[in-house]
Amino acid sequence: MSLSTLSPHRRVVAVTLLIPALVALALWAFAWPAARTAPHDLPLGVAGPAAATAPVEQRLENREGAFDLRHYADEAAAREAVEDREVYGAVVVTEQGPKLLTASAASPVVAQLLQQAVTHQAPASGGRVATVDVVPAPEGDPRGAVLNTSVLPLALAGIGAGAAVTLLGLRGARAVAALTGSAALVGVVAAALAHSWLDAVPGDWWTVAGTFALAALAMGAAVAGLAALLGRAGIALGGFVIMLLGNPFSGASSAPEMLPEPAGAIGQWLPPGAGVSLLRSVSFFDGAAAAGPALTLAWWAALGLGAVLAGGALRERTRSARSTSGREPAPVG
Repeated sequence: MSLSTLSPHRRVVAVTLLIPALVALALWAFAWPAARTAPHDLPLGVAGPAAATAPVEQRLENREGAFDLRHYADEAAAREAVEDREVYGAVVVTEQGPKLLTASAASPVVAQLLQQAVTHQAPASGGRVATVDVVPAPEGDPRGAVLNTSVLPLALAGIGAGAAVTLLGLRGARAVAALTGSAALVGVVAAALAHSWLDAVPGDWWTVAGTFALAALAMGAAVAGLAALLGRAGIALGGFVIMLLGNPFSGASSAPEMLPEPAGAIGQWLPPGAGVSLLRSVSFFDGAAAAGPALTLAWWAALGLGAVLAGGALRERTRSARSTSGREPAPVG
């Protein structure tokens, strides 16, 4: 049943109740993660001899549930772990005092939080902790604002492409071609702006463009695929998943581990969150930890395009069956 089939009085009631419900849902999706931003099992390394690191680990573990501590033998191993995106930072215990390794490219918010937390937990050094930014954020975007704000345009592009394909009546191979071509152009435009112009997303230009394109294709294919199977209601469902769940749960402004559970984990299984993680990996970490988000985006794109092809074939088969059953038998003689 659609709103157009309801009586005028019921339409008024439906709109009166529907809009506040959507506002409440949007506020929950965006405000709840923002209000509960804090570290939850944030991977953090501790390097040095076990006897020397024990007091540091004990003080950090007092913040129950905040950090997932991982021990490394020395500074070189801890630095490698940061560069491989195994941890967001590491505390190295030295004779001169603790040293903090961070990676502001992974998250400027987390890098600042670690600096505050380790400084607070190091009274023996007088509150002074030497900090080394192993993988720094680009000079053109030290706070990661471009990466953060890129999630919304990509989500809008994906939803718009999926909706346009559906409303224009494109099906089957034509719909797949439209979605793929649109995503490829989105990747080129996004890389031209974020990489070439703003100098906020470094790395290989074509790899960055391909990441933007894959994220746009995953979102567009998801919306179009749901619409091919469910009709126009699929557009609304796809928009809800991508915009009201994927966008605020992506962790783009901080990190997935900074969101309340299970928002961070859910966000990494959705295209916006996977797209941000993949973009960070290929731009700043030479592809480290890129396999997971790349596979997530590929699965969304493959399943969405498969649903588009299946939905188009099913409609053609249904139309052929109706036309065949509607034919009158030809007279004999």
